[in-house]
Amino acid sequence: MPRLMVLNVVGLTPSLLRHAPALSRLAREGGCRPIRAVTPALTCPAQASYLTGLPPSGHGCVANGWYSRELAEPMFWKQSNALMQGEKLWEAARRRHADFSCAQLFWWYNMYADVEWSVTPRPIYKADGRKLPDFYSAPSPLHAELRQKLGDFPLFHFWGPASDIRSSRWITDCALHLYRSRKPMLTLVYLPHLDYCLQKLGPDHPSIAAEVAAVDALCEELIAAAQADGTRVLALSEYGITPVRGDIAINRALRRAGWLSVREEQGEDKLDCGASEAFALADHQIAHVYVRNPARIAEVKAMLERLDGVETVLDAEGKRAAGLDHARSGELIAISSAERWFSYYYWLDEAKAPDFARTVDIHRKPGYDPVELFLDPQLPSPKLKIAWTLLKRKLGQRSLMEVIPLDGSLVKGSHGRPTDHAEHWPLLISSEGMPAGDGAIAAESVRDIMLAHLEANAWPSRPSSAATMPA
Repeated sequence: MPRLMVLNVVGLTPSLLRHAPALSRLAREGGCRPIRAVTPALTCPAQASYLTGLPPSGHGCVANGWYSRELAEPMFWKQSNALMQGEKLWEAARRRHADFSCAQLFWWYNMYADVEWSVTPRPIYKADGRKLPDFYSAPSPLHAELRQKLGDFPLFHFWGPASDIRSSRWITDCALHLYRSRKPMLTLVYLPHLDYCLQKLGPDHPSIAAEVAAVDALCEELIAAAQADGTRVLALSEYGITPVRGDIAINRALRRAGWLSVREEQGEDKLDCGASEAFALADHQIAHVYVRNPARIAEVKAMLERLDGVETVLDAEGKRAAGLDHARSGELIAISSAERWFSYYYWLDEAKAPDFARTVDIHRKPGYDPVELFLDPQLPSPKLKIAWTLLKRKLGQRSLMEVIPLDGSLVKGSHGRPTDHAEHWPLLISSEGMPAGDGAIAAESVRDIMLAHLEANAWPSRPSSAATMPA
């Protein structure tokens, strides 16, 4: 049984591949095709479709989070693998090969996955309010081994204003260590660096070429390690990121219409999902809109369709056509135009914004907040404020790290709405060539392609170089 390493280089597209010499070489020597992304083109739905071969209606990962009607709470960035429905890639491979083994490294829904080795971010939340960098690993003794060899996982360089190549560097070193010491048949590696640069700067920023080259250098190390002993390599991405020029505060529109409810807590507005007639969980360029009374759905849909920046609103029929008709989905799903994105903001007076709004807090916010990538430009000395807050915490004082702005115009790139042109689509690169044909590969077909790479012959007959896409 051949071994396979899969590199998830988030945000890489055919148009950016020219800045990645190692991945371009892999594409020339093997093959490359664009991927037709799922809707929504987001991390969790994309990865779940790659691993199960199902659309969101089948695997249930309808966004990076959804609303629990039972708990009346938004559930964002949960990590249990049980949330991903359907047969997973490693389960299918294990049925075919009794000696199969898998290392699942930083792909989402990683915790308690039925794999031999898994590693994923898992901060420690202390009772005094501190958030400490850490990671989860299975089997449990692997944690001490990785920490001794690699040091603490650089959580604050993985997400937030300080995000940079250091987190992808740590993940690369982790992958190399497990690949060499455990020799898994399948190694799944998630490299997020480019994703955050593109959202922060936009895909047309002059420095993006250097950022692509930086993550490509990590890929070069992984490809070299794999090819040195005959391991096959697949590189893929999840979506393309488009330039944006501003947010759509969809919840403010729902509140002004009288459908979204808030309750005041010590002068702060808190979204009251359970009491709301309609509210939205915003996630990049899509928003799941949960409508309590079915009789009001058409009225809410008509209002949303009139909002500036909204391209379309999916109702029950639209969700079925898009492969999003799952119980976790909102009654309506709004999709933005290419140059806009949805913010979660629901307060009408900035003075009443909840305390978590100006912090990095991916769990309390009812939506994804890319503004967490920025320090507030209105702060006179943000680094001094950070240092002072950390000092107070070390002295045992509770203190919020309030350094995040409330300005959606700072975000320059977004995704979720599948991009219009193939050069901005996600892509799939294989050391083994590509299956016959020259069109885009459906995201739901990636699972079978990965399984094929774990067979003696990846394809019945190796296609000619004409099936590759020029780098």
